[in-house]
Amino acid sequence: MIRRDPEDVKLRTPERDRMRLRHGPAAHAWRAWLRRLPKVDLHRHLEGSLRLSTLLEIARRHKLPLGLDPTPATLEPLLRVTASEPADFQRFLARFQILRRFYTSEEAIQRMAYEAVADAAADGVRYLELRFNPAALAQAQGFRLEEVTEWVLEGVRRAEGDFDIMVRLIMTIVRGEDPEVAWRIARLAVAHRRDGVVGLDLAGDEARYGPESLLPVFRWAREQGLFLTVHAGEVGPPANIRQAILVLGAHRIGHGIQAVHDVQVLRLLHERGIPLEVCPTSNLHTGAVAGFHRHPLPDLYRLGLKVTLNTDDPSISDTTLTDEYLFAMAGMGLQWPDLLRILENGIEAAFLSPEERRLLARRLHHELRALGGAPGEGPEASLP
Repeated sequence: MIRRDPEDVKLRTPERDRMRLRHGPAAHAWRAWLRRLPKVDLHRHLEGSLRLSTLLEIARRHKLPLGLDPTPATLEPLLRVTASEPADFQRFLARFQILRRFYTSEEAIQRMAYEAVADAAADGVRYLELRFNPAALAQAQGFRLEEVTEWVLEGVRRAEGDFDIMVRLIMTIVRGEDPEVAWRIARLAVAHRRDGVVGLDLAGDEARYGPESLLPVFRWAREQGLFLTVHAGEVGPPANIRQAILVLGAHRIGHGIQAVHDVQVLRLLHERGIPLEVCPTSNLHTGAVAGFHRHPLPDLYRLGLKVTLNTDDPSISDTTLTDEYLFAMAGMGLQWPDLLRILENGIEAAFLSPEERRLLARRLHHELRALGGAPGEGPEASLP
């Protein structure tokens, strides 16, 4: 069993902390094994899942005005958090403004969607909820919201046909969005329910924008049968989580880790069984936590909340869901049975019909039994 390393606290930056755990002496065998584990990712942004090689090709083909000669060395700092930079939420968000320049064509957007699903499948993700912001994809080239949505759907459909993965889509509206645009996105989501769009997401800067102007949009979407997930309590206060549940009607909370500081919010989450989409590496990079040794995930889990493990923006954070499981063990002290319970939480929290959820659970349970016990655990490491 990998144990939490007491030396973590001596590292100078959260990213060095993460790299040390990722490449530690016991990590290799565990990482290879966890990669084979059938996994569920409920919180992954398309815009944060772009391959560096694809961005390089687009930059060169379209001669994008980036103010630099596009090479892997020059593009990587634009895309990924580096070990030397400070953890900061605004700095993290700024990367999305840069990435918008790369949404240059139908072919590019379809390819990005296809590759995001392909990369998840290669990491052992069997069920993926991929979220995307049509307004962001449309902005740079003046595309219509309807056409970029179709392009994402087409890329995802092709990837589902080519890889062993089930995908559902969530459409994102950012805080502070023009209500007219928000309404168009919500209506698109409802119109594409038969195409695998299952939910609506509220994302963006909690500190600068409240959800008040978007309340009618989200209430209507819920009435139409869409699931709702809301980024809240990521770097903002626990009160935002309460608002997301009681006012917006959220079925799940994106991140939600600040709940640990408010007993009433913890009670609300527990009583209503609201799952938390926890993304540990992202929380380090946004400055929400100072390091894995300070991450509240173990506390939230042991309090009986429905925590799940997710990637958020795997390309920006240079992570995989395999890594997130590894960090939960090596950096936070969780053990193999805890990870099984967290995986089960992900199945239960999926935005699926009861029958679809039952079939997903049956499939993953079958794969887990075939996989056997974890390294050093033996066959007694059973399903929850």
